[in-house]
Amino acid sequence: MAYVELKNISKIYDDGTKAVSNVNIQIKDKEFVVLVGPSGCGKTTTLRMIAGLEEISEGELYIDGKLVNSLSPKDRDIAMVFQNYALYPHMNVYDNIAFGLKLRKFNKDEIDKRVKEVADILGLSESLRKKPKSLSGGQRQRVALGRAIVRNPKVFLFDEPLSNLDAKLRVQMRAEISKLHKKLNATIIYVTHDQVEAMTMGDRIVVMESGLVKQTDSPMKIYQNPVNKFVAGFIGTPSMNFIEGKLNFKDSIVFVSKQSKIDIPIMNEQIRNEKNNNKEVILGIRPENILLNNRKEESGRYFEFKSRVELIEPLGSQMLIHLFFGEQPMIAEISGMESVDRESEISFYIDLTKVHLFYKENGKNLLSL
Repeated sequence: MAYVELKNISKIYDDGTKAVSNVNIQIKDKEFVVLVGPSGCGKTTTLRMIAGLEEISEGELYIDGKLVNSLSPKDRDIAMVFQNYALYPHMNVYDNIAFGLKLRKFNKDEIDKRVKEVADILGLSESLRKKPKSLSGGQRQRVALGRAIVRNPKVFLFDEPLSNLDAKLRVQMRAEISKLHKKLNATIIYVTHDQVEAMTMGDRIVVMESGLVKQTDSPMKIYQNPVNKFVAGFIGTPSMNFIEGKLNFKDSIVFVSKQSKIDIPIMNEQIRNEKNNNKEVILGIRPENILLNNRKEESGRYFEFKSRVELIEPLGSQMLIHLFFGEQPMIAEISGMESVDRESEISFYIDLTKVHLFYKENGKNLLSL
């Protein structure tokens, strides 16, 4: 396998559109890195530049320390798995998997050995003589994986490979690809717009927006310490709740919104400086940190507010409660064992040790500066 390095990579189209801007990413040997972001953020364009399917406008791309900007896709020793599988309908599973090896003039015995080994890894041994039309969506995706694996490339590139699968099959294939990564000790660069895929599969996540890398870190570090409001809102399901207001420094740090004043005595003291006093900020709180049970005994840690329950979404072990903080709609995620009635008005408690504060003007997290 190999390590991959992107140095100041940009993609500028002929009309002047800058799809990717100054991207710097270092991907270690055998690492599973996920590029994630909304549609149009530049993640697939970045992947295609690594593959050689898009020309790099600016910057340098290295695979195993070798500059590959001018190399054709076939000379980069990478394999790519696409969203639409791209299987040949007239070929059976065996020939689909073997196709790339035949193009590279591998001898018949070596092709047979490799195809059967890969089929065994992917659970396709009983399907080698079947045509793609007789396979399920999950089996077709495995064939596409097999065609990439059989080449034993330096780097695997995945472009939203699970988008066409139903929800249950996506969960299954996420686990299978993660297991496959460990079995192959492969270097994998994986593109998705689904942040759940990113959180569950990646060793590291690269969050992109508008062609820019916003944050690169392990899934839990990004979840717990987002660098800005965009990352905080994009990573996490349901999304983080946001309340607009101002900071005010008195005996402690106070967040003042239209609805109320929230005393945050335990907030990190690094935000207490003159430039932040009366600064317009946005308080962020994740749904699981809005609690239902009485927390009055832990003075200073919890902020109590009352709200009418607008909607309840039962999810089994958890349920989502749609509520209001003043006029601001919010979501709380609580235990499915709790007893809550729709339209009732009850007390909720914000865990003030888990809140985030973002500058309204640029979205930056005050605590990560």
